[in-house]
Amino acid sequence: MTVLITGANGQLGKELQKLLLEKKIDFVAADVSEMDITNEVLVNQFISEVNPDVIYHCAAYTAVDAAEDEGKELNRLINVEGTRYISNAAYHVGAKLVYISTDYVFDGTKATEYTVDDVPNPKNEYGLTKFEGEEAVRELIDTHYIVRTSWVFGEFGKNFVYTMQSLAQTRQTLTIVNDQFGRPTWTRTLAEFMVHLIESDAEFGTYHLSNDNSCSWYEFAKEILKDTDVEVLPVDSTQFVQKAYRPKHSVMDLSKAKATGFIIPTWQDALNQFLGR
Repeated sequence: MTVLITGANGQLGKELQKLLLEKKIDFVAADVSEMDITNEVLVNQFISEVNPDVIYHCAAYTAVDAAEDEGKELNRLINVEGTRYISNAAYHVGAKLVYISTDYVFDGTKATEYTVDDVPNPKNEYGLTKFEGEEAVRELIDTHYIVRTSWVFGEFGKNFVYTMQSLAQTRQTLTIVNDQFGRPTWTRTLAEFMVHLIESDAEFGTYHLSNDNSCSWYEFAKEILKDTDVEVLPVDSTQFVQKAYRPKHSVMDLSKAKATGFIIPTWQDALNQFLGR
């Protein structure tokens, strides 16, 4: 089996490479220097040459606030057009495609968990382009898995866990938003699920994958810093003005992922394992 990873230098791409090396699965890792996904000719040429059986499409524009203005064009080029090019090329070589999407495809106004069948209603540019990326995948290739995830943290790249640890080095008190709720996701868990979908020959379609249990950003920060002397205080999100809209309640239902036989750790257990507690 030949595997191709896009966005190989990103937080998830690096985690996926680490997992595949452990499992002794051969892969080709491509980032922008190897394959600029916004160039359709290069995408077709590269994927034709690699001729993969599976493409893990991790490449994405993820600067949520910048996507509202100065990054708007690049956000669309990467998340929509790039995904369209990858999907079309995957179809022509007969590959299975695993596309990573986001909880931001939802508006966050639902009081209960979002199921895979709920109608998306993105309220920021990033969420909109990721949803349009989903639609491109559905339109162009039947052999696909769309995996929506949220609040990603892990060993590689910038994320909320590292930000909290860094701030704790210089501050005695932190104020963290307590009115936005979701599910944290360890990149290791996400990478394992992506591989599980392929290895278990799961039904094609859309899945939600985060770690189990939900929390607010405040509760997440409290758990991250529980072994420190830093005081973590709750604050309303109106105290933090951001360009892009953030969903207030984007807790996604995990039942479809669990039905594949995949065991999902709680976010607390995942965080403790990540931090070596």
